[in-house]
Amino acid sequence: MATHPKGTGARILLSSVFGPYAQDDEFGSRAINPMELYHNQVTRAQGAYSLRMFHRSWGIMMIQANISAPCAVLDFPTLKDFREELLGGQYDIIGISSIIVNIGKVQEMCRIARELSPHSVLIVGGHVTALPGIENRVDADHFVKGEGISWMRRYLGEDLERPVRHPEIVSGMKTRILGLSLPEKRGGTAATIIPSVGCPLGCNFCTTSAFFGGKGKFINFYKTGDELFEVMQQMEARLGVSTFFMMDENFLLHRPRALQLLERMKEHNKSWGLAVFASANAIRKYTMLELVELGVSWIWMGLESPQATYAKLQQTDTRQLTRELRNHGIRVQGSTIVGLEHHTPDNIEDEIEHAVSHNTDFHQFMLYTPVPGTPLYQQIKDEGRLTENLDFADIHGQYKFNFRHAAISRDDSKRFLDWAFRRDFERNGPSLYRMSRTMLEGWRRYKHFPDARVRTRFAREINKLSTVYNAALWSMEKDFRKVNRAVSEDIRTLRREIEEEFGFTSRIATLALGPFLRWTTRREERRLASGWTYEPPKIIERTNWCSTIEATESTEPLAGEPVMAST
Repeated sequence: MATHPKGTGARILLSSVFGPYAQDDEFGSRAINPMELYHNQVTRAQGAYSLRMFHRSWGIMMIQANISAPCAVLDFPTLKDFREELLGGQYDIIGISSIIVNIGKVQEMCRIARELSPHSVLIVGGHVTALPGIENRVDADHFVKGEGISWMRRYLGEDLERPVRHPEIVSGMKTRILGLSLPEKRGGTAATIIPSVGCPLGCNFCTTSAFFGGKGKFINFYKTGDELFEVMQQMEARLGVSTFFMMDENFLLHRPRALQLLERMKEHNKSWGLAVFASANAIRKYTMLELVELGVSWIWMGLESPQATYAKLQQTDTRQLTRELRNHGIRVQGSTIVGLEHHTPDNIEDEIEHAVSHNTDFHQFMLYTPVPGTPLYQQIKDEGRLTENLDFADIHGQYKFNFRHAAISRDDSKRFLDWAFRRDFERNGPSLYRMSRTMLEGWRRYKHFPDARVRTRFAREINKLSTVYNAALWSMEKDFRKVNRAVSEDIRTLRREIEEEFGFTSRIATLALGPFLRWTTRREERRLASGWTYEPPKIIERTNWCSTIEATESTEPLAGEPVMAST
């Protein structure tokens, strides 16, 4: 591949696809598929108790942090924002990152870029590049399939061996629950750390594994616990954080790295908290004490059918494992596939009941979906079972099947998926309640633990439980009487246990905030019923930047700290 003529002097724009997102339109936005991970795939049946937040486009942030060319990242723009940036930026390179459902938006952005910035080189990256014949669908010059840092460095003629610099990423923003937007203060939200991409296990339906090379393939940005520790320490200093979301498909599978990180944490007396992805078999490689000392406070774990043959579940009683983790104060995010090949109308409800019986703190449900680029897609295509002429905007696992299942119709797939979300909510209650139970269990078990690091972490996490969360439980208790009386009584029992544990402060907080939170919750329900939607703000960040166009013609890297503006 030839390098760009300007090399590191090229002026670059990296953009996510344009919004709005939570609506149905001709470009591929869907109301059922908003730009919100939790409300989209996890808590979407929980109404005002649903966790609402947005996550930045981490891939283009990683690329920006690892090139020396002047670069702007434009996240969550409108079409107007995108046009204005093209007209004002005089960019040499325009990169657009997207997932498959937004192919229509990528096509429109490339069309506009050709019109308004005809001299620019157009690059498309992200999962959208897995679409068959993407080169004939989108008018772009390059398509980056896989890890983008090394590709962009190569294209700019930069050193490929230079260590990966991690950008400062706050894991979530604009968080909302119970009808309230939570304050965004320094250190109040976890930092995202991306140790690696890809997954050694490689389930046949997994787009992430397929995108980064397939089963057994992964790229480590940080191979050792020592390297991870240094990055985390930098984020602690710069962002004021003490918790980290480890965006790694199976973080605990890399046991030597995790244990080396633990040793560094002990050596430097770090009471950090970690949220991780991990398979059941990887979790079982650790004792509960090792997980707690490592600071693991939240685990996203696949909980596919007990009849499934995925290696990650072999020889593990996942319900017992879930109970054990929660008893040690580790919140569990379960993830279950609905519509596997062996599912039928006669057994699928029992399989969903099995998933719900785990009583996880959060539970994601997704349809079994052959997505282009995955082994499952190729298998279903070879068998002639793909449904033809579907809009790619509707192939995302939260709507209907995009293939002919042996026993379940396309329409019934949506009915069973929707029922799974409702059943989990009605049987187990709001996730905020379940999480509160787990936090209390952890506090009781470890508040007198010999290691001060562990005590400090649990004490830090328990602050909200004794005040605001307990007031929220009061509201839930009242509201859930109409949904599930038994769960309402369980919430009441938990609330009283918290008040017994924390005394006067907790009771006062409940009396003062409980009625208010019930009012905001009801107000939120009315808003949602009227069609109210939630959209992320536009964000523009510039690095190695100079406001004068002439300065970018130099091939020398431009100095300067990142500049960010959000609206």
